[in-house]
Amino acid sequence: MSFSVNTNIGAMTALQSLNATNSQLATTQSRINTGLSVSSTKDDSAAYNIAQGLRSDISGLTAVSSSLNNAKSVTDVAVAGAESISDILNQMKTLAAKSVDNTLTTDQRDQPPPVFTKLRGQITTIVDSADFNGINLLKTGGGDVSALQSLKGGASTTAPDWNPSTLDVTNVGLDVSVGDAIDAANATGDISDQTTAQSMLDTIKTVSDGLATNLSDLGAASRTIDSQLTFTGKLSDALERGVGNLVDADLAKESANLQALQVKQQLGVQALSIANQAPQTILSLFR
Repeated sequence: MSFSVNTNIGAMTALQSLNATNSQLATTQSRINTGLSVSSTKDDSAAYNIAQGLRSDISGLTAVSSSLNNAKSVTDVAVAGAESISDILNQMKTLAAKSVDNTLTTDQRDQPPPVFTKLRGQITTIVDSADFNGINLLKTGGGDVSALQSLKGGASTTAPDWNPSTLDVTNVGLDVSVGDAIDAANATGDISDQTTAQSMLDTIKTVSDGLATNLSDLGAASRTIDSQLTFTGKLSDALERGVGNLVDADLAKESANLQALQVKQQLGVQALSIANQAPQTILSLFR
């Protein structure tokens, strides 16, 4: 073994070991601070790129959920309005049925028509009020609903084109199919005699049958939206777990590593200090 003041091999070795320990310690501290084992492409390019793709999908699902929630609100408002109109039609049907009775006195026949007319006016009010965010599914020309239900799966003629799948709810136009149909039977809503009352009763039955179909369609659309919202939430959670599996740090493991590396760092500093003192022994040779 040679003695040299120009080259301290022991100090070099100790310094290299200490630098490696410091690098590992910095990595561990970064994982603890961020909670991520892969926070940069420098850590693991493959895992990082996959995680970034999944994060993009999760962000897209947020837009899907927002669109579906908006569609749900529009549809639920329409369902509430259509159900109210159905209740009103039942009341109008009752009034018309009473007026068919030919045993009524003149005073008794004069009572239903004003109430009938007011009920007809309520239908118009409900249709005009069933608006959410500028869309009214009950009013002709009030717009339709076309909500995002998936960012993938839409029919695309060109592979790179973004063509998401949509969930559509069609306008039912109750102002025409209900309101105008009743007005066509009797524009003044007159049910003061047996003939007009019977004609109105037949019209209300036909209108009610059509409204039942509209209610069924709106109800089915609302249930479909609810189902898609539930699926979207579960899919988003699954993707979040996937990202976590790829890039999240095991903090229990990192805590143990931190303790070990801190001890190793202290030992490295001591080893470097000892190695740095080695050239001092050469002085004893010249005394």
